[in-house]
Amino acid sequence: MGYYAMTEEMTMISGEAYSVARELMETAGLEKGDILVVGCSTSEVAGASIGSYSSPELAEAVFGGIYQAIQETGVWLAAQCCEHLNRALILEKQAAQRYAYECVNVMPQPKAGGSFAVAAYKAFEHPVAVEHIRAHAGIDIGDTLIGMHLRDVAVPVRTRISEIGNAHVVCARTRPKFIGGDRAVYDENML
Repeated sequence: MGYYAMTEEMTMISGEAYSVARELMETAGLEKGDILVVGCSTSEVAGASIGSYSSPELAEAVFGGIYQAIQETGVWLAAQCCEHLNRALILEKQAAQRYAYECVNVMPQPKAGGSFAVAAYKAFEHPVAVEHIRAHAGIDIGDTLIGMHLRDVAVPVRTRISEIGNAHVVCARTRPKFIGGDRAVYDENML
């Protein structure tokens, strides 16, 4: 298994995460105040099976790259916890308040929430946990199943980078639903 310990490899992983986040945000047309949900298995990034090798160091590398990208754009980051916390999300309190998301009482741990969620909890100014969101776009690193946290119409986005470390990366943006049938006219700017 390719467990990462060298600074050069961590820097590469952070750079890959940054690039994926920037490309997705640009492709999705995310604006300040929108939400980007990210699920990340550090086990998969390391080349192990999901849930078997939680790594705070890898989480900080991946989180650092994504966090840098969202800070440049003003987009909110929601870090998905693992299944042991029912895929709850960690985000800034201000974002939860803006979208009227109800907070729950839990603090993620490396093996109960996941290392990526722990990294977010440590880095955010006022972290809170919520159970449900409707994000504008998402990044799934290591097949963590973020779809339940996206708005209703998810559209796949292929990024130039398809892996972070050894983890498969899947991205999605969302768009408004089409309604009205055959006679309807749609705004091309909203596609």
